[in-house]
Amino acid sequence: MKTTFRDLGLIPYQQAWDYQETLFNQIIEQKLANEKLPVTEKLVTDNYLLFCEHTHVFTLGKSGSEENLLANSIQLQAKQAEFIHTNRGGDITYHGPGQIVGYPVLNLDYFVKGVREYIEKLEESVILALKEYDIKAERLNGATGVWLDTTIPGKTRKICAIGVRTSRWVSMHGFAFNVNTNLGYFNLINPCGFTDKSVTSMEKELGGKQDMEEVKKLLKATIASVFGMDL
Repeated sequence: MKTTFRDLGLIPYQQAWDYQETLFNQIIEQKLANEKLPVTEKLVTDNYLLFCEHTHVFTLGKSGSEENLLANSIQLQAKQAEFIHTNRGGDITYHGPGQIVGYPVLNLDYFVKGVREYIEKLEESVILALKEYDIKAERLNGATGVWLDTTIPGKTRKICAIGVRTSRWVSMHGFAFNVNTNLGYFNLINPCGFTDKSVTSMEKELGGKQDMEEVKKLLKATIASVFGMDL
């Protein structure tokens, strides 16, 4: 399925959210217009895959608790970080430079049958990308995202968080994949509400900075393959 790819670069969270909302509403309008047309005249709706990095920000999902933010406003200011309530699923997470944030804004009719399948395909895309770097990543029962060492108590750590929103079967928000992320910022939260699991990055696992453009290129390819996208 034809999908438009855009790399937005380093961008504040709210600016990227507003842009997503514009594309999201555009696709919904296209779907509503199609409902009034005969089958032979229905048009293919737009689909988008956005990549970006954010300036320092903590975002809280609609099912999350502010108690999982361990910093006050003065500490956030000192870290040059924002705190934003968002309308995605999930609890609290951090976004910042060195992290690939992916926002698929898709008409999901073309790609999946259900939300669980959609999330699993996002997870699979990251798992396959990490496999190319000899990092064995997997899913964790009862949690979304991509994890390492899920069967070793005390060692389980997350490398990619996922939080999505769907309406009229159109998606927005997405995943946050730690490549060269400053993991110190995660000390200011209980990541995704967990108090007993840590966070990691490709840089930490591989012992050095990674080429962001190379990782983006690989991840873009795995997403396209898993979802059947023509990017």
